[in-house]
Amino acid sequence: MNYSTLQNKNNSLILKLSLVVCLLISGFGFAQETAKAGQLTFETEEIDYGTIAQHADGERTFKFTNTGEAPIVISNVKTSCGCTVPEYSRTPILPGETSEITVKYATNRLGVFKKTITVMSNANQPTKVLKIKGEVLKSDTEG
Repeated sequence: MNYSTLQNKNNSLILKLSLVVCLLISGFGFAQETAKAGQLTFETEEIDYGTIAQHADGERTFKFTNTGEAPIVISNVKTSCGCTVPEYSRTPILPGETSEITVKYATNRLGVFKKTITVMSNANQPTKVLKIKGEVLKSDTEG
């Protein structure tokens, strides 16, 4: 084995070790970022309206707390149909703070319903699916 071949092997080994060290360091950095993420903890992830009269108040509230270590910003809340309208704060929710997402279901539609509300944020779990369900019955009074 000549000097040139030995030098190439040493350079290759140094390059491989450098790559491994870089990967390890970036992995630790990622783990620390994940540990400092916010976390949405909901009091309940499903609201059951039970049976509700047609045209009754269809507004319900999902309450949650940021139990993580970083502020959370809810970027979007989507519903599975236009019959459910969400309202939520666009301001950051600091660690330990509580907030809420209010949904209003259109109770003019008769029958059983099951809908989803998808919450998107910068939390450690960036997408959270909430559910509402119930049955709208014809009201006894016309109004």
